[in-house]
Amino acid sequence: MSASLSSFSNLLDNHAANLLGQGRLEEALSAATSALSGLREAVEDDPAELPRLFTGLQVLAEIQREMGDVAGSEASYGEALEISARATIPADEVAHVRTQLATLLDFSQREAEAIPLYEQAISDYEALTPANEETAAQLRNNLAMIYKGLGKFALAEQHYLRALETLEAKRGRETEEVASVYNNLGSLYYTAGFPDQAKEMFTEALQIRSKLLGPDHPDVAQSHCNLATANHELGDNAASIRDFEQSLRILELHLANEAVSYEAVSLDYIALLENQGEEKKAAAARKRLDKMLSTLD
Repeated sequence: MSASLSSFSNLLDNHAANLLGQGRLEEALSAATSALSGLREAVEDDPAELPRLFTGLQVLAEIQREMGDVAGSEASYGEALEISARATIPADEVAHVRTQLATLLDFSQREAEAIPLYEQAISDYEALTPANEETAAQLRNNLAMIYKGLGKFALAEQHYLRALETLEAKRGRETEEVASVYNNLGSLYYTAGFPDQAKEMFTEALQIRSKLLGPDHPDVAQSHCNLATANHELGDNAASIRDFEQSLRILELHLANEAVSYEAVSLDYIALLENQGEEKKAAAARKRLDKMLSTLD
């Protein structure tokens, strides 16, 4: 392939990336496809062009993902990783592609295939100089969610705790990322049958979110709801009712965007009231639920 044609392919590749950034996906796809055609020819003449083909495939995969072409994006990311095994590609770029493919498979509910990619990406980021520990911690959080879903609670806990340790050290305790991991740990412990530990984690998440986001944020409502479930499991129904009521108060403030959550929390609250024999209060709660939802019609 001539130097001029190689240069032209490089321009097309950059153009595709720019179009992607602008949200002009159809044009970006066309430019990326043209660029890759030239890059494949270039690689046949000169294997030293493999790193540029890697980059072109990465751009194409991101465009395909944005367009909802999961199969195409998976194939492009996969080919890029194959190239990284036979060419010198910066380690951080390989880690990024591996992460993108893992996330794609995870969101497509192909968790078993995502697990080894997440694990390798975590190792990749931690092996960088300097190590990218924060990204590795975020991936550990994703991986822990998969392990929880598979019932592998010990592995999930291990990754959550490592993520928590790193994020607290790097970003400080009062950050949304740390609160999210506390919340996820609480959910893990609750699912595993340890409501005491779940309550402790949910309380940590609530304290951080309340200070960071204010008392009326939807995430604070979620933490109150989580605490309500843990307290109910522990037999403290008075505390459970209070947390449900706090959660509902907040969700009503954001009803237009939180209607689904509001309805779900309301039904759990009503079920608890009925279970406690508070029929009048339960009936009043159901009436309010119907009234609030009717305002959205």
